[in-house]
Amino acid sequence: MAEAPVVLYEERDSLGIITLNRPEKMNTLTDTVIQGIADSIDRATASPDVSSVIIRGAGPTFTAGYDLNPQAGDRGRGAFQPRFGAKQVDARPGAWDPVRDYAFMGNNMRRFMKLWECPKPVIAELHGYALGGGTDLLLCADLIFMAEDAILGYPPSRVYGTPTTMMWVYRVGLEHAKEFLLSGDQIDAPTAYRIGLVSKVFPKERLSAETEAYAKRYANIPANQLALNKMLINQAFENMGLRTTQMLGTFFDGVTRHTEEALRWRESFSEVGFRETIRRRDGPFEDYGERPRG
Repeated sequence: MAEAPVVLYEERDSLGIITLNRPEKMNTLTDTVIQGIADSIDRATASPDVSSVIIRGAGPTFTAGYDLNPQAGDRGRGAFQPRFGAKQVDARPGAWDPVRDYAFMGNNMRRFMKLWECPKPVIAELHGYALGGGTDLLLCADLIFMAEDAILGYPPSRVYGTPTTMMWVYRVGLEHAKEFLLSGDQIDAPTAYRIGLVSKVFPKERLSAETEAYAKRYANIPANQLALNKMLINQAFENMGLRTTQMLGTFFDGVTRHTEEALRWRESFSEVGFRETIRRRDGPFEDYGERPRG
């Protein structure tokens, strides 16, 4: 029996619906998942029956970010396409090629940006968690609708990452971008709505229905009108240096994954286990999985 695709795509009632489909892995992002999202955006863009796009996650969460322990089968075709044409060097242990790293992570960033570049409105439907690299994807959507008990944030700010699409400062401004990126603190739904990071908050049981009902309204607006207005809004942010910021964010992400602290943090996966490593990172802040119960 064939395994279910890690990304599902369907068209229904003027909607193109993209579903991350690794619920047993908290919809963590692998190359196969990222390519599936990119391909689905391309399908929705090309379809005359689709007026708007919804992206959501199957199971208990939207996405917990990058899969830090991917298996061989998780590496899709994007992983094997050369991103930087240079001869292989017999590198010493621990050596890091920043250009190869930038080419690889830049490919992920560009595929996330397909949500931004799609001429049709894209609504992200957030339930459970959107963490780390999952926010790099999430914040590329035009609108975010959030379940009232959901959590998002960028805990890799504490060690092992910087945002690659770096939409934070453009969406919430300087003060709040610094508040949450310097600390990595979690953001709950009331806070996300207050700071303008999400458009709407709904009870979890109503989230999908409310999102679909809102998205269907775009079928009453000409496609060229939607495309031009989205392009106009996006261009204002492009003119603020968005692409340059993303170049630096993607490059710095590679740097932060190769500091001495980051290398030791990654080594602790095998020394104390993945869960304990995460606990030690987030425990002092008492957030994400280390929130006090009750």
